[in-house]
Amino acid sequence: MGVLKPFIYSEDARSQADFYIRSLGGNLESVITHGESMGVQNDLQDKVIHMCLSVAGGNYIFMSDSMESNLQGNNMSLNIDYSSAEEAGEVFLRLAEGGHVIYPFEQQPFGLYLGELTDRFGVRWMITAPSISALS
Repeated sequence: MGVLKPFIYSEDARSQADFYIRSLGGNLESVITHGESMGVQNDLQDKVIHMCLSVAGGNYIFMSDSMESNLQGNNMSLNIDYSSAEEAGEVFLRLAEGGHVIYPFEQQPFGLYLGELTDRFGVRWMITAPSISALS
């Protein structure tokens, strides 16, 4: 069985990681720079080559400072499913700060709570939680 591990190339991995840790809850597990990894002694030495975050109760996001222009894609989203609509709604609002709400976080006709947004870094998120009746 495989495990999905999202890897985000960023224009500023440290700022983006800090935003996700504040929005989702979590910790910075590790960060390695080009200088530490390859002994680079130029303008790249402080750039992040690999970073690991633990967020939202044990999920991992990996990041790196991009070495080329980033193309903001809209063909995928990161989805986190919470057991509580209240917690999911709070996370949704934090991620939406400075971003763009695509679908407000609310109960859907099919019962699930769902919201979609693009955060201030151009990453698309889907936040979900079961309806209260589904938990009974």
